Amino acid sequence: MTNQYKERNSRVHWRNTLFMSITLAGTVFGLPTFLWFYASEITLWAYALLFVGFFIFSGLSITLGYHRLFAHMTFKAKWPVRLVTLIGGATALEDSALYWCSDHRRHHKHVDHDDDDPYSISRGFFHAHIGWILFKEKAYPPLDNVKDLMKDPLMVWQHKYWLQIGMILGFGLPTLIGYAIDGPVGAVAGLLIGGMARLVCVQHCTFFINSLCHCIGKQPYSSDHTARDSWIMALFTFGEGYHNYHHEFQYDYRNGVKPWQFDPTKWAVWTLSKIGLVKDLRQVPQEKIQLAEIKQKQKLLAEKLSKAPNPACEKAKALLSDAGEKLTEAARTWESAKHEYGRALKKKINVTKDQFAEINARFEKSVADLRAAIQDWNNAHAQLAGQLA
Repeated sequence: MTNQYKERNSRVHWRNTLFMSITLAGTVFGLPTFLWFYASEITLWAYALLFVGFFIFSGLSITLGYHRLFAHMTFKAKWPVRLVTLIGGATALEDSALYWCSDHRRHHKHVDHDDDDPYSISRGFFHAHIGWILFKEKAYPPLDNVKDLMKDPLMVWQHKYWLQIGMILGFGLPTLIGYAIDGPVGAVAGLLIGGMARLVCVQHCTFFINSLCHCIGKQPYSSDHTARDSWIMALFTFGEGYHNYHHEFQYDYRNGVKPWQFDPTKWAVWTLSKIGLVKDLRQVPQEKIQLAEIKQKQKLLAEKLSKAPNPACEKAKALLSDAGEKLTEAARTWESAKHEYGRALKKKINVTKDQFAEINARFEKSVADLRAAIQDWNNAHAQLAGQLA
């Protein structure tokens, strides 16, 4: 991004600013005022369901569709899934899928870099959260990083009509549903609850991933970037809160990889795969994830050792060093065996049935050896870390 673009980027985008100010004011001031006077005249539980239903439709379309399917191509989907998520994503009014994915891909490629990361946290919390939307030129940067997505006719169609879709379905439909329930008063309730309040919540949940999840949380996989894991944000964003993992392994269809981590988007994708609507789910091997965790633990341990007032037990340090050497060798062997196995499995190399069996056996042995080496390293690390506690 040029300095000229950065200067243009500092201008107020009045359409975005006015629209987001109106929807926020309608949610914060208009909705409570309306409920104060008319709560007894409407069917409250129906509007609670309306809010939840539209929130899920909009929010899950962003996480499953815009984010994991289109921006990162973590799985392949048939046209019904693509169509539904493109329509639902439009109701979040976060731009067309093409522009959303273009910005997001630039964010990952240039994370934390002021000049090229659209919502870099290094420019401050406000900028990363919403400032980059309120202060930018109407002219968009080129879509040269989403040429693959532009081959999909549904993406091109949504890019042309996303605003109309979002306004009609995101505001018009809740208003009509409210009118069907409680007449004119219900129409206002539907607009305020299913339209404005739902939109504000969906948008700011998305924005908090760009801001809060680059400020607060844990970094179990890497501290080379600012992205952090937040289980609290995962609760409100269909699993997107595990942001440190996502930045380290962006092509995994999962964000919450641990069994106990809340990731409804992952569960939805897996379910769709079982009924044949999506396929080719991409996921990082468990061993590679564990190696990333170990690398981060090594970095943190080195920092702790440098600040320790008393020298750590040399025997424990030697044990960890020896475990580290064995782990490095096991990882190297595993990578080589995995590569050979993958090529044979995809028939990129011609092998006989017996040769494939040998390749498979070597790969399985390398996995077992690596897992054992990981366990030994973790035991040695726990022993040394315990002495530093």
